[in-house]
Parts: sequence; structure tokens; C-alpha cells
Amino acid sequence: MKLVTYNVNGIKARLPRLLEYLTEQQPDIVCLQEIKSSDDSFPHADIEALGYGAVWHGQKGFNGVAVLARGQVPVERQRGLAGEAEDEHSRYLECEVDGLVVASIYLPNGNPQPGPKFDYKLRWMERLATHARTLLDAEVPTVLMGDYNVIPNDDDTFSVRAMASDALMQPESRAAYRRLLAQGWTDALRTRHPTGGVWTFWDYQAGAWQRDAGFRIDHLLLSPQAADRLVDAGVDKDYRGRDKASDHAPTWVRLT
Repeated sequence: MKLVTYNVNGIKARLPRLLEYLTEQQPDIVCLQEIKSSDDSFPHADIEALGYGAVWHGQKGFNGVAVLARGQVPVERQRGLAGEAEDEHSRYLECEVDGLVVASIYLPNGNPQPGPKFDYKLRWMERLATHARTLLDAEVPTVLMGDYNVIPNDDDTFSVRAMASDALMQPESRAAYRRLLAQGWTDALRTRHPTGGVWTFWDYQAGAWQRDAGFRIDHLLLSPQAADRLVDAGVDKDYRGRDKASDHAPTWVRLT
């Protein structure tokens, strides 16, 4: 089965690209981020017409996550993370599909740093880690996938110098990501491409796509039970080059 994480950067603007991807690739499960749509304006009918059930956690104008499953409606387990009652951002949605637990994650960007946005990012990562431990304890095949807004290693970016002051690559961001992995999660893309140099995001500015000046911030983390089923992982890079595409490319893992 093919599981995909895809930051669409506005589902209304990218709907033709999303429907195109679903039609051509027919993934089994897709986690969307940054849908930038309120719950009542999510284009579920267009998605359902292609045979996909959907659950979504929207927010007008920004954020927003969704889970799609081919041939069925995902069973919602949780939306949002505990630990900060005043946090109303739509950034986490957890569902079950055929005995597999999947979460769509849109982690805070954190820029500019230092500052309150970066502090919020680090708090959110700690809240995610707390919940992730409970998921591991359940010993159920689980995949935490999404836009983590973290560049984990120097070889996950086209230029360490260009990204040095960005919140995505600060030591605190990287340390929080490593602590999450240390719980027992497997970074699927890194496992299949251990030498780095695989990008999932190319900015719209400064000809980043044309120069292949990208970096890796979309990750699929596997619990031990899911990691045992790992076949392959990669990036459907060509979709980033299509007309009016998202600045992210669909990033995927195949499990038996």
C-alpha cells in the first residue's frame, strides 16, 4: 500500500493538481496539510467522486489537515493535541484505516526566530512527542506523516548557509525531532535514502525549483510495527514542476 503526505498549499487553488495526483497514482492513504479551508468549504465531493473517503480538520485561510483513504472513509481517532487548551490551530488529525493508524501533521513553521512563534513551535513538538509515546505504547502499526517544518540534517538542504538562520534548521528544532525519533520511530525517507540530497520542498522565490534549490521537511515516521512492513519510500518530484503546483511534492512510503 502507498501512503502519501502532501502539503497542498491551499486545496482550492491546487484542487486540479490533487485530483490529477489521485487519478494517476491512486495512493491508498493521503495525508494533506495546509488545506487553508474551513470545514464547510472543503471540496469533499470532488474527492469522493474519485473513490476516496475523507476526514478533515479545517481552518479558514491557513493551516488545516485532512486524511483521505481509497475506497473507504477513514475512522477519526483524534483532532488536535492536548497540552495547550488555547491552541486553536488545525494542525493534527489522527485516523484509522484498515488497522493502520495514520496522523496528518502540519507542524508550526516557527519563523521568525527567536520569538513567540519559535517558542510555540518547540512547545508543539513537545506536545507531539508526548502523544507519540502513547501511540507507541499501543503497539499498533502507526505512521506520523506530514510537513514537520524541520530540516533534520545538513544534507537535507541545498545550502546550509542559506538556511542557517531559519527556524527549520535551528539546533532546538533538530534536537526536538531527534528526541521524537529516539522514542523508536523510523524516518522512512531517510532509511531508504541515507546519504540525503532528497528534497520535498522548493520555494516559489528565486527560481528555487529551476535551480533544484530545495530541502526535506516532509517526513513519514513509522512505528516499529509499521517499519517492519517498509518496502520503499520516495518523492513524486515531477508533480512540483506542473502548472500552478504546490511548493511541496507528494512524499510517500510503501508498506506491505
